[in-house]
Amino acid sequence: MTGTIINAAAIIGAGLIGLTLRKGIPENISRTMQDGLGVLIIIIGIQYGLKADNLAVIGLSLTLGAAVGEWRQWETRLEMLGEKLQRRFGNGDSSFVKGFVSATLLFCIGAMAVVGALEDGLTGNYQILLVKSMLDGIFSMLFAASMGVGVLFSAIPVLLYQGAISLGAGFLKPVLTGVMLDNITALGGILIAGLGLNILGVTRIRVANLLPGILLVPLIMLLFQTLSWY
Repeated sequence: MTGTIINAAAIIGAGLIGLTLRKGIPENISRTMQDGLGVLIIIIGIQYGLKADNLAVIGLSLTLGAAVGEWRQWETRLEMLGEKLQRRFGNGDSSFVKGFVSATLLFCIGAMAVVGALEDGLTGNYQILLVKSMLDGIFSMLFAASMGVGVLFSAIPVLLYQGAISLGAGFLKPVLTGVMLDNITALGGILIAGLGLNILGVTRIRVANLLPGILLVPLIMLLFQTLSWY
């Protein structure tokens, strides 16, 4: 879990720098910075989304994942956690929950989180997570500068999520193939693009309620292979 601990520390450290910068950033500049990040996140999502090997698998995973996510209310639960943290640490910051949810989703979605945590757990090599830590640190600093202290608390879900993958790596390794990882990456890219649209205020997609789709990709691919549809 060494890489995950470094990742969480980078988010907090860079976020603290962002909070320091925030004090001297006018509201209009902060808003424009946030818009710029939203556009960048959409582009990153599109890049990942183009890695799809099978759009039928992606579409079915998204559909069933949405059903599970809405049933279990993943987005609401994440926002409730953010609101609890806001009441305890937010000091009346109205953007606390948005910063927490947006940063948590961005840092947890994507192949680097999964592959890096797997490699860390299986071999002790955390090079991928070191690269992710640098990227997350940059976004954490910029997010904290525009959205506030809630961004720092996204380190908690990152620690739990990637830590769980690292600890359970021995069980996941036989299941994840290269093609499977491409489809997971593509679905993650679609969710990242949706997150970018939310940050821009273009729409209000409940991205967290689509997250179960990532977990369903391996199962659906195995089903398709069993039925000789893949």
